[in-house]
Amino acid sequence: MDVFTLNVNDVFSLSDEQFYKLSAQNRDLRFERTARGELVIMSPVGSGGSKRNAELSGQLWLWNRETGLGHVFDSSGGFVLPNGAIRSPDASWLTRLRWDALTGEQKEKFLPLCPDFVVELRSATDELKPLQQKMQEYLDNGLRLGWLINPQEQRVEIYRPGRAFEVFQSPGSMSGEEVLPGFVLDLQGILS
Repeated sequence: MDVFTLNVNDVFSLSDEQFYKLSAQNRDLRFERTARGELVIMSPVGSGGSKRNAELSGQLWLWNRETGLGHVFDSSGGFVLPNGAIRSPDASWLTRLRWDALTGEQKEKFLPLCPDFVVELRSATDELKPLQQKMQEYLDNGLRLGWLINPQEQRVEIYRPGRAFEVFQSPGSMSGEEVLPGFVLDLQGILS
């Protein structure tokens, strides 16, 4: 996926509402906004990355359907983090309690919070360092568990609050630990 970052701060700034409208009017592109107000434009992902992401989201959705513990979001869902950034993880999950605390209007726009769980799936053209920085940003804004899945290097990085990230080389599966009780992601169709 090609990523372009535009520093527009000296020219204009986008409110959350304007950013939402910009995203809605340009559905063929994915947008994010950094905490510094930079506009990040991402092209659609290739078919290999799309297949991996569907597999990942599908497994998470099935687990959540069985447990009913929260809500799953795909890569088109936006979150306004406490630092002001607007991010769209490849897959994410939020507890039912946190979802129920939101107003109806908040539920229809970018959610004003950081998810409890996120997954970023590295595409063939993604640079690793910006993804690692994004994972740290999620942690700094309230993330409870995050996975950076890197098919190119056959590894998964696990991010948890107050700890250095852990790297697992060629794991067959990943546990959702206490954040996603009973969830085990089968990586066979994702790392391969």
